[in-house]
Amino acid sequence: MSEIADAVGLTRQAIYVHFRSRGGLLVALVRRADERADIHTQFRDALATADPRQRLDAFLRVWLDFVPTIHPVATSLMRARRDDPDAAQAWADRMDALHHGFALLAKSLRRDGALAPQWTAPAAADFLWAGSSVQVWELLAVARGWGAAKTARTLRQTLTAAVLG
Repeated sequence: MSEIADAVGLTRQAIYVHFRSRGGLLVALVRRADERADIHTQFRDALATADPRQRLDAFLRVWLDFVPTIHPVATSLMRARRDDPDAAQAWADRMDALHHGFALLAKSLRRDGALAPQWTAPAAADFLWAGSSVQVWELLAVARGWGAAKTARTLRQTLTAAVLG
């Protein structure tokens, strides 16, 4: 916090007053990354797609195209969250927001009769959220060397086939 305060020409106390904690600063940082990428508008546009299959693909495309951008910060937060409550708070904040988006998507797919019969909207949301997670993306794109494009394409195809009737 001292280094940040020095870098922006404020006191450490001013940083704490504004953000309340290191966790608050981390949450603001990751939310700002979302704003810079205009990710929320992109998700809303995807959810407005009329055709359910195209809606699912558009939503997954937005998310999976964003993952490479946030991957460095996301992996740092994932690693730190086990021992750092502030990092855990920032990670949970972003993952809760993402899951909420997948819940809206799954409800819309259910509403349109597009989910396969074995799926409830909550279960489909959980599956899509986990199946397209930064962790899964990293295992395929980085650890297995698939690259971002192949990973995104394969996850979109596989997740779509799994949840749509």
